[in-house]
Amino acid sequence: MATLLRKIGLIRLHNRDTEDPKHHHNHRGGGQQSASLRGKGGAKSGHKPPPPPPPQLPHPPGGAGDASPGPGKGKAKRAAELAPRDKQPQPGAGAAGAAGAGGPRERAAGARAGPGPAAAAAAAAAGGGGLVPAARQQHCTQVRSRRLMKELQDIARLSDRFISVELVDESLFDWNVKLHQVDKDSVLWQDMKETNTEFILLNLTFPDNFPFSPPFMRVLSPRLENGYVLDGGAICMELLTPRGWSSAYTVEAVMRQFAASLVKGQGRICRKAGKSKKSFSRKEAEATFKSLVKTHEKYGWVTPPVSDG
Repeated sequence: MATLLRKIGLIRLHNRDTEDPKHHHNHRGGGQQSASLRGKGGAKSGHKPPPPPPPQLPHPPGGAGDASPGPGKGKAKRAAELAPRDKQPQPGAGAAGAAGAGGPRERAAGARAGPGPAAAAAAAAAGGGGLVPAARQQHCTQVRSRRLMKELQDIARLSDRFISVELVDESLFDWNVKLHQVDKDSVLWQDMKETNTEFILLNLTFPDNFPFSPPFMRVLSPRLENGYVLDGGAICMELLTPRGWSSAYTVEAVMRQFAASLVKGQGRICRKAGKSKKSFSRKEAEATFKSLVKTHEKYGWVTPPVSDG
């Protein structure tokens, strides 16, 4: 037994002494290498160290001597350039807001552009708000005057002396028109001959916006019955209403249409005692005309054509 133990011990001593020294070296180096790898792995898993600082330049990046902005300062410079644009006044904010906002370049641009529409409207209202209505009224007066002067000239040149005109109180916008002729085959013409009535007298007043609105026309004398002549001397004709009127109608054409409607409606000169001497009134005629316009706009109009006269 003792001999066996000694043999085992000698074998162990022999193996230990005959082992390759490089084996022990590699074993120790492997530990160091694994430690080194563990160190590198730890560096990969952790945060990266900050990069080394950039080299110092003669001028600061992004400064006056450098054309390209440095890191982080380009955005700041861009924001500084956009800031004045954001402060520019909105259109119509007025000259004061445009002059006080933005930089010198923006203020100069605002001065060249002038005040916005809102500022211009405010200035017009403050300085001369009444000029536009006054100019419009003056223009309407000129149009009406030129049209009526032409109408007077055309009526004066009529060869058949169908109508004649007299100005009321020398006013160009208030006429007394004499209707000298109606259909000679009508009973109205016979009444005029029997009563020695030379003409039927009518009054025409022209509104401010004539010829785009119709004149107000009424019979003054003699007192008529039927023939579309109503209380106060009002005349029931659609073309005398805003709905039936056209700016192309002339006074002569209106009077010829009225003469035709008198005949078509069997108009007669009133001969009743007491009633024949009662004159027509303008107030009654205006009230009657307004009433008949409302009635006929609801139920329609019937106006005889000139050919029926």
